[in-house]
Amino acid sequence: MITNKTTFGWCLYDWANSAFATVILAAVLPVYFVSLVPEGGASFGFFGTHKFTASSLWGYSVALSMLILAVAAPALGAAGDRRGWHKQLLLAFCLIGASATMLLATTGPGDYLFAALLFILGNIGFAASNIFYNAYLPFLVPAQNADRLSARGYAYGYIGGGLLLALVFLLILKFEWFGFADRGSATRCGFLLTGLWWLGFAIPSFLLLPKTEKQQSASPGFSLKGYLAQFRQLLKYRDLTIFLIAFLCYNDGIQTVISVSAVFAREELQLPQTTIIGCFLMIQFLAMPGALLFGRLADKLGTLVTILICLGTFFLVCLFAYRMTTALEFWLLGGVIALILGGSQALSRSLFASMVPMKKSAEFFGFFTISSRFASIFGPLLFALIADLTGSSRNSILALGVFFVLGGILLAMVNVQRGRQLATQKS
Repeated sequence: MITNKTTFGWCLYDWANSAFATVILAAVLPVYFVSLVPEGGASFGFFGTHKFTASSLWGYSVALSMLILAVAAPALGAAGDRRGWHKQLLLAFCLIGASATMLLATTGPGDYLFAALLFILGNIGFAASNIFYNAYLPFLVPAQNADRLSARGYAYGYIGGGLLLALVFLLILKFEWFGFADRGSATRCGFLLTGLWWLGFAIPSFLLLPKTEKQQSASPGFSLKGYLAQFRQLLKYRDLTIFLIAFLCYNDGIQTVISVSAVFAREELQLPQTTIIGCFLMIQFLAMPGALLFGRLADKLGTLVTILICLGTFFLVCLFAYRMTTALEFWLLGGVIALILGGSQALSRSLFASMVPMKKSAEFFGFFTISSRFASIFGPLLFALIADLTGSSRNSILALGVFFVLGGILLAMVNVQRGRQLATQKS
């Protein structure tokens, strides 16, 4: 039986693993990783004299982890559905990710390859565990209640990830208060703390989440034939497929706006690092009420319409950023982004969950994970290309609006009611 304790346990996992997203993926590890690579770059025997910069090594590490995930995600999800292993696989990948995160505390100068390996393992653990975490959503509540529960999960995540990020920043900036010799030592302690936070707060989730039943479906296995068979299965769900393409487009825009905002603020607005970090922390905490607000708004207007409102606002954000010149405008824009960020992400997850057949929940959330991860490729590429061609990142920010327009057009083509009916018929 599903109880309030069960849904609390589900939300708590978002609180737990969001520490990895804020500290490892976004704010701390990328900077630390640069410090491990020699100033002139790193070279490997089998590449001759070619030097790899710190940024390129980091990019390759991110890309490799995404590639491994893309190949494995649907098959892992299908195996979880067929055997009812959602809880076991959630635990397994949580352990892999949290352990790799804690081991980052053992790295030091010159250990960039070891750090890259640990990051790849940690990122795979983080993303793969999210497949089974997200797959629980249709098991816990009916489709009409999914918006609010998804929003609660994201709200927990923003607060949990924000609190730990603030703590780690304090640890690094005031390292002498805590008895550390330098910022590097404090940073490594922050990695240990992040892994412990993830694993420690995940334990109640594992205790409270129910076991899932085995589903009568064939597992395609880890093969090209099985992979293509899964894509053909997905294509039978027309509205689900259109939504995934729409999500790939507009989430690409969202993730790019977030990822390039610090560079834009530094280069175009000449803002200090403290202002940028402060704005990121504000976004982290304001996104929580934003997720809850849009969850309630979806009850009144419908999930699809509410997401379209978020996308329209993101498009206006791009227009405003193009003309932005002051720190105050940057803070105001950050506040707007915070409110719509939580809503767009939470409602996208719940809308997808409402159109997923129960017996293929984890399998199809594997495709959702692929879509969300690969959404960080095309936007940054367009941003960099236009900045190179025009010499201004303002033009790049303006161009990102196309992702929200295209995503909104595709999203408007989704017939939610038809998609939900088909999912019910085939569950």
